[in-house]
Amino acid sequence: MILSSDTAEETKQPAMSTTAADAKAEHFELNNGTIRVTVTNYGATITSLYVPDKHGKVADVVLGFDSIEAYVQKDNASYFGCIVGRVANRIKEGKFHLNGVDYSLPKNNGPNSLHGGNKGFDKVVWDVVEQKDGEQPSITFKYESHDGEEGYPGDVIVTATYTLTSSKTLRLDMEAVPKNKTTPINLAHHTYWNLAGHSSGNVLEHLVQISGSQITPVDKNSIPTGELLPVKGTAFDFTSEKKVGSSIREVPGLGYDHNYVLDYGEKKEGLKHVAKVKDPSSSRVLNLWTDAPGVQFYTANYVNGVPGKGGAVYEKHSGLCLETQGFPNAINQPNFPSIVVVPGDKYKHSMLFEFSEE
Repeated sequence: MILSSDTAEETKQPAMSTTAADAKAEHFELNNGTIRVTVTNYGATITSLYVPDKHGKVADVVLGFDSIEAYVQKDNASYFGCIVGRVANRIKEGKFHLNGVDYSLPKNNGPNSLHGGNKGFDKVVWDVVEQKDGEQPSITFKYESHDGEEGYPGDVIVTATYTLTSSKTLRLDMEAVPKNKTTPINLAHHTYWNLAGHSSGNVLEHLVQISGSQITPVDKNSIPTGELLPVKGTAFDFTSEKKVGSSIREVPGLGYDHNYVLDYGEKKEGLKHVAKVKDPSSSRVLNLWTDAPGVQFYTANYVNGVPGKGGAVYEKHSGLCLETQGFPNAINQPNFPSIVVVPGDKYKHSMLFEFSEE
């Protein structure tokens, strides 16, 4: 399906089942003449995103697979392009206590629970509830997570809307409403970016600036200690633009996989600036904006020989993720911003991806 900006705006109600059991995984396209995005309702996933460079040459700048079947069969262990939840990132020992009840979750990342468990929101088929053509083409996905799913309490209705808001911007608006029980909710978008093109090699020459002067340092199992650590003078300092690879060998482990505490600075459309990424070879630039308190900067440390789109093979550092989010393990850290949502309240999380050349 092509959602083109050439036509007058039109809202479409898809003729498909609204039950998860019958829903079919498909590809959909948003196209405004400058940006072309392919998404699938399997995991509400971005599978390709084409943007021009300074010479008008178009390239696909996100890692992924050619077919939906590949996402399903490979179990997308790297979480390419998807929305993760009910709780993104890690929960220590797969446990939390809420309203007098102890909850246990699947441990799918060493001793921890990661990105919603064994079958998080990235591994389910979402319903397509609305499609719009026009100058701002969009698509809205919906998923109902049930009480006890992956160990989490209560039924939750989740929606995710991708919109091409201008010739050079993509916006993602996520909402979640608990129906009957208080529950933690922390959604994140897990696209791997390579602004030189998804098959162009590593991103160590990409320039990155992150609007965060602190990180939440982690223990040996990648769980935050509860402290806030200033990044000034450390390998984690991206307050000024620098190459991804300039200090990566000074980082414990295989590379960056850390939550940055976002500062309150410049705003756009009510969202604060998260990061700027630039590829010197193509001059493509991505600026990211959000209303979330943190962002996980991840440099594809565990991607190793993954067969990708068009015959590409993705290796370590072949992309970078900027996952805006609540803080990792926030459900067990009372000094972190709360991710608990009560029935009657609504979780909201927006991201704005702004592309340019310089």
